[in-house]
Amino acid sequence: MEKKKVRIVHYLNQFFGQIGGEEKADVPPMAKEGAVGPGLALQQALGQEGEVVATVICGDTYFAEHLEEAKAEVVRLIAQYDPDVVVAGPAFNAGRYGTACGAVAQGVWETLKKPVVSGMYPENPGVELYGRYAYIIKTGNSAGAMRQAVGPMAQLAVKLGRGEAVGSPEEEGYIPRGIRKNVFCSERGSKRAVDMLVRKLRGEPFTTEYPMPVFDRVPPNPAVKDLARAKIALVTSGGIVPKGNPDKIESSSASKFGKYDIAGLADLTGETHQTAHGGYDPVYANEDPDRVLPVDVMRELEKEGVIGELHRFYYATVGNGTSVANARRYAQAIAAELKQDGVQAVILTST
Repeated sequence: MEKKKVRIVHYLNQFFGQIGGEEKADVPPMAKEGAVGPGLALQQALGQEGEVVATVICGDTYFAEHLEEAKAEVVRLIAQYDPDVVVAGPAFNAGRYGTACGAVAQGVWETLKKPVVSGMYPENPGVELYGRYAYIIKTGNSAGAMRQAVGPMAQLAVKLGRGEAVGSPEEEGYIPRGIRKNVFCSERGSKRAVDMLVRKLRGEPFTTEYPMPVFDRVPPNPAVKDLARAKIALVTSGGIVPKGNPDKIESSSASKFGKYDIAGLADLTGETHQTAHGGYDPVYANEDPDRVLPVDVMRELEKEGVIGELHRFYYATVGNGTSVANARRYAQAIAAELKQDGVQAVILTST
């Protein structure tokens, strides 16, 4: 019996959809017939097993700033082509793109009940936020890994599109989805556990049956001995930036941080500052940015002699959906500058 040729709709952002770069990141969802950009490589990997019947494209900024509306419109466009499976990305380590791919996967699964395949670097925030809605092939952290990504994505898309059984993450190359299945083994669990322990004690390789998450542990530095002589800096992931957001820090999955001068400022107001954060209601922060970045209180403490000095610069980014890898990179860069400027302590505010 001849196997079914799988119908695929491909989701891409404005860059990979060949609309343009960051200057076109605000384009709303649109659809094009056939394969576009990386879809050509995907089609080649599919061969005669499947066909990319259409490509849906949306700008990363538009998606981040209109999440629910963009998701609904993308799903509507996808539904017009009645796909067997949807492929989103690959997004590699691009945070906004990964988040958009994940949101598309959520919308497609919840609304159309169709399977979705994507590709991301494990630290992309889209993995943690939306991993249960898609089979996400593990990729490198940049588009240089495109060739290695599309092959496994195509193979898995064909399986899902035909309703065939999908193997384990190790067999298929996707990131574990947090779903455990009961399987029969030839040896009981106690023996398998002891065998693993023996191999571990001998320094031999072994594979755990239940990997545990690994979290960073940051030991606190000793307390500041004399606050009255200390230079204190403000750092925030709450997105407080000068009016107009001069560095264009994204409202979600931020790709940068900003450094801003507050010398001579005793108070932040809605006329001078705003929030760029897309993860909370901005009304109260825009009304009084000190609610997130307490410059006014720090000036009072400075005046009263409780602290020696408020550093003339503050640093800001948006924590909403920002990857751990990017957050770590920002922290290292900010810490190096603060150390060079003689700052003894930091007050880190969020939202």
